[in-house]
Amino acid sequence: MDKIRKIGGHEAIRAFVRAGGVMRQGKGNHVNIKMPSGVTLTLPWVEELKTGLLMAAIKKSGLTEEKYIGYL
Repeated sequence: MDKIRKIGGHEAIRAFVRAGGVMRQGKGNHVNIKMPSGVTLTLPWVEELKTGLLMAAIKKSGLTEEKYIGYL
């Protein structure tokens, strides 16, 4: 959980892309990531993501926290 706390938007998005997601442009400073399971994640391109938002995105993507940390 400690490693999840201080992750920036760019780093989080890059990890989802490494997990097989396809990055697409969103509105404003947001990015859409289409995951292989068909789920679309929307994350902001910010300096630091809130922990709850990142944990919800990990859960929605179908990854476990350990697998996600492996993609960082």
